[in-house]
Amino acid sequence: MTRTLAEWLAYQEHVNVHSIELGLDRVRAVWQRMGAAAPAHRAITVGGTNGKGSTVALIEAMLMAAGLRVGSFTSPHLLDYNERVRIDGADVDDVSLVAAFERIETARGDLPLTYFEFGTLAALDLFARAQLDVAILEVGLGGRLDAVNIVDADVAIITTVDLDHLDWLGPDRDSIGREKAGIARAGRPAIVGEPDPPLGLLDALATRGARVERIGLDFRIERHASGWSWRHRDGMAMELPDPALAAPVQFANAAAAIAALHALCADGEPIAARDFLAAVSTGLQAVRVPARLQSLGGDPPLIVDVGHNPQAARALAEWLDAQPRGTLHAVYGALADKDVAGVMDALGSRVGHWYLAGLERDTPRGLSAAALATVLRQTLPQASFDAHADVATALAAARAAARPGECILAFGSFFVASAVIAERAG
Repeated sequence: MTRTLAEWLAYQEHVNVHSIELGLDRVRAVWQRMGAAAPAHRAITVGGTNGKGSTVALIEAMLMAAGLRVGSFTSPHLLDYNERVRIDGADVDDVSLVAAFERIETARGDLPLTYFEFGTLAALDLFARAQLDVAILEVGLGGRLDAVNIVDADVAIITTVDLDHLDWLGPDRDSIGREKAGIARAGRPAIVGEPDPPLGLLDALATRGARVERIGLDFRIERHASGWSWRHRDGMAMELPDPALAAPVQFANAAAAIAALHALCADGEPIAARDFLAAVSTGLQAVRVPARLQSLGGDPPLIVDVGHNPQAARALAEWLDAQPRGTLHAVYGALADKDVAGVMDALGSRVGHWYLAGLERDTPRGLSAAALATVLRQTLPQASFDAHADVATALAAARAAARPGECILAFGSFFVASAVIAERAG
């Protein structure tokens, strides 16, 4: 009897003993058994520590504004697994996902696949059947050995490089950068959206023979009162509206997205030159990404963000510094493999009161509120806080304490963001 989507996902979580298992041999073998059809006429991979989801959404919005047929694969999801696979901006339905999983199960035989590998293959399968112009694929972890890297993308983007997933990717930015460079291909464009990239990334890209384009060197942005401009070393320049996404870092994400499309068009247009400016401008204003400084309204306003590492926290701090606000009430939860001290230190005294939320009920990787409190005492000894068993009780406490004109920020993990958004929707 055919499994439901929920049953398939439960099965995938237990069919392989490893939740993460880097390497391309198994997933490539299954893909080849399925025919290894290209996911689209052109493909873009997006790797990096932070900014991947926003960059995928920006490219998707720009391509759709040009009238192209687009598929996007991202992870993780917030509320529904279907969010991971989009075609023309719409989440793929349960029936399509189940059919893809059935095809994968038939093809894999006795080869084990992880939960993420099942999802990657499903996206590639569904995209190939949808006859897409462009597929945009977010790299899940690292790059070189991530399942997405079975696709030879026409353009690769590395958004940023910072310390995250150290057990898997290495102890420093150079090591991590070398892993992320693995998504680039010889002779094809590799867009670097990191203003100060580690030498390990640049060396690895050079070794791979990629055509590297760096923000600040090959393309640059200039912000001014009425918008901003994007300029390329080849002389192309555009005056643009601000991105609809909040946070100053979104300008760099948008610049990398534009550079990728510019490179794609230079190698054989999917967007006619006369339509490029209009598509980019429309996409910048149309793009939406949940849980990236998403305002859920109210007074005091409730802001939700998935920032979960020090680099993301520094970007969050930069945004907070530009906002007129009263006391900041921070609902925060984190996973055990994250640099909690680095996140807390980045926000520092900007937070008036911390509402620490335990996530151990949500995932085996979740930290308890007591563990978060220990780190907070060590990192910010003067910080005001209280501890809560879960996100719901932490959010309720923040709402009870916050006054009009102040602000509630819920952040630190996709588990925090999904709980807050689900509570608001319900």
